[in-house]
Amino acid sequence: MLLLSTFVVVLAGLSGAKPLASKRWNNVAVKHRWVEIPRGWEYHSTPPGDHLLDMRIGLKQDKLDELISSLYEVSDPAHERYGQHLSKEEVDALVAPHPDTVEAVESWLLHHGINPVDAQFRSASGEWITIRVTVAQAERMLDTKYGVYYHPASGSSVVRTMEYSLPAELHSHVQMISPTTYFGTMRSMRSTSFIQPQTTALVEDADSFAAEISPLAVPASCGTTVTPACLRAMYNTTAYVPKATATNKLGVAGYLQEFANDADLQVTFFKSFRTDAVGSTFTHVQVNGGLNTQSDPGVEANLDIQYTEGISFPTPNIYYSTGGSPPFLKDDSTPSNTNEPYLDWLNFILNQTTIPQTFTTSYGDDEQTVPQDYAISVCNLFAQLGARGSSIMFSSGDNGVGSGDCLTNDGTNREIFQPAFPASCPFVTAVGGTTRVNPEVAVSFSGGGFSRYFAQPSYQTASVTPFLTALGTKFAGLYNATGRAYPDVSAAANGFQVVIGGRTSSVGGTSASSPTVAGVVALLNDFRISEGKAPLGFLNPLIYSTAKSGFNDIVSGSNPGCGQAGFTATTGWDPVTGLGTPDFLRLQALVA
Repeated sequence: MLLLSTFVVVLAGLSGAKPLASKRWNNVAVKHRWVEIPRGWEYHSTPPGDHLLDMRIGLKQDKLDELISSLYEVSDPAHERYGQHLSKEEVDALVAPHPDTVEAVESWLLHHGINPVDAQFRSASGEWITIRVTVAQAERMLDTKYGVYYHPASGSSVVRTMEYSLPAELHSHVQMISPTTYFGTMRSMRSTSFIQPQTTALVEDADSFAAEISPLAVPASCGTTVTPACLRAMYNTTAYVPKATATNKLGVAGYLQEFANDADLQVTFFKSFRTDAVGSTFTHVQVNGGLNTQSDPGVEANLDIQYTEGISFPTPNIYYSTGGSPPFLKDDSTPSNTNEPYLDWLNFILNQTTIPQTFTTSYGDDEQTVPQDYAISVCNLFAQLGARGSSIMFSSGDNGVGSGDCLTNDGTNREIFQPAFPASCPFVTAVGGTTRVNPEVAVSFSGGGFSRYFAQPSYQTASVTPFLTALGTKFAGLYNATGRAYPDVSAAANGFQVVIGGRTSSVGGTSASSPTVAGVVALLNDFRISEGKAPLGFLNPLIYSTAKSGFNDIVSGSNPGCGQAGFTATTGWDPVTGLGTPDFLRLQALVA
């Protein structure tokens, strides 16, 4: 890292260098551009020039290839480094920017009158810098014009731009800058859960529904009215008692400023559905202004924590409520937070010395609405988590192969299947949905398909190729056959009994599937840790190889969308249910 104070003094003394500096930064080229306003948004007005933004600059990591290589080695059960996860310091060293990158970015900032020493935030590795600038400054730095854009469906207003540019020299040093062209916010992004009023919920004042269900005789009712007892029986966790609770932890990442309600979990849910857990609780962590008022709890938050706890108890759970500043108001002098959810949470988590061994997240966007440089940056942050030994589950989405007209946003208006992000990131485990029991079948809304941003990783080629071969030319041109395929696995997604404000409702969505799988994975991590072994970490190289037989293959159902029939679940991997649903006892034997 440069000695900044010395650098500033030297630069200040070289007044004759200013013309050269100007020439150095005047040759600009577009970094990212939209050809049309992202769907669902509309231009509203011009923001005041003195409106403040917290600008994040993501610097290119010098040894990213080494990080990815290490991630695969420590995650591959056939490799001699399997389970030898990296420390925070080792990851930081690999993702630190090259000194030339630091010099170039800091020189550019100084050229615009910004002293890097005054940055609002700087990651330990130096790959992220956050500076506070006015809209007018940002427009000069990025050769662009910002606007206020409105999202009628969510009522959100954000300050964004349709394109931004950087000096040509910086393109090889800067991965991305925000807020710029990513229009997603915590309010416009989708939570992958929904209330199911058509499904009758178990009444709140009924006797306890926590009685154990035999894995050998799971009742048909578990296919439409799901409780922790149903899931524990379906996925064979009923008999397992966690032992490594002093070390093993499960983290739930929540957005939309949602929080989970203690009383709903402790007083009502546990009393009805997991009586041995009555009186236990979980840890609340607020990130960037996240909420925990315990009033008006979120459906998503309560669903997540009630089912991670319902399966993994007594494993300690942590709920992370990620917040943000209010949306843009013309007369508001408060800096406009980027409201870009994954960066806030990921930078917070990666800055911690110790982190949970298992995570679940139930949110996502259409991949095409996320600028590719932004998606790559976020995906690489998930790789850092995996390298440190964490397993990361993401719901695959609730729109099958895509919702609405599925038209491209590149100006050509072609109809294509719409993959979801971050489920399409190759460094997370995407979880699709099923319904019914004896046997389970794919639920019609289960998100799945093939990324257009990320290539198909080698760990899944042997499993995906048979599906593509059998598919032949069906849907040709609608999906990217060489892209990262998802989901990886699946779990029940229909009729989850969730307590919200003291009352029980039926909730569906792959938001239910992801915490379910996370609960099972947390128990597998508990088993390994209690046996003196490392946690599983990044799961995909394992589950696509030696642990493949630990899943129940789902062979019927489909995921329609985009006006098409969608893909069909079949023998082996498919883009509706992945490898299938977990069987804890089989997996326990395979990861022993």
